[in-house]
Amino acid sequence: MEIKGEGLWTKEEGRALRVFKIFMTNFTNITRREALKRVIALSSAMALAEIPAFGATSRGIGTDPNLLKKEIPWPLTLTDLEKQTVSALADIIIPEDENGPAASKVGITNFVDEWVSAPYEYQMNDLDVIRKGLEWLNAEATKRFGKNFAENEAAQHSALLDDIVADGTEARKSGFSFFAKFRALITGGYYSTPEGWKAIGYVGNIPLAEFPGPPPEVLKHLGLA
Repeated sequence: MEIKGEGLWTKEEGRALRVFKIFMTNFTNITRREALKRVIALSSAMALAEIPAFGATSRGIGTDPNLLKKEIPWPLTLTDLEKQTVSALADIIIPEDENGPAASKVGITNFVDEWVSAPYEYQMNDLDVIRKGLEWLNAEATKRFGKNFAENEAAQHSALLDDIVADGTEARKSGFSFFAKFRALITGGYYSTPEGWKAIGYVGNIPLAEFPGPPPEVLKHLGLA
């Protein structure tokens, strides 16, 4: 049996790989009893080789959160000013209306803080984008209006954000990639809450006494009615 790329394995994984290759050699044309004996022996050998368990910290990432507990296993990163800016910008993206509360009212600020503080590569990259973007947003608001973004008036918010999304502006060059990432985080977080579900009419997995099938308008739209 040939397994490529052994140089990419850690010391513990390399030891496990060698054990695995030994026990898998000539695994064809053997009895069921012999196959079971080899599997049991392989399990014992892997345990003795001290292979790190799933979720161990040998790669420096840390364990996954315990989903049965409402706690965050890593320290949160955002400063008070950054969280104020997150709340203000989030409420512009999803304001309170007849469909539901504003984004900050459903804990979206804490969601963003938890997300960008996570010790995983993807989230660490997001932290860099979000933190630099918030810093730029406050600096730009202060330059234009003399105050941090969260302290600006609604008309000032609109003027700055309109420039970010308009083609060819300096604000777009500096802030659009941040704004796009931020907007995706806010909408993804908001519409994962019960309030967000209600806003879009999502009822989730609920038991039904009967299943009437798709509504007639859906069937007509699909050309099936």
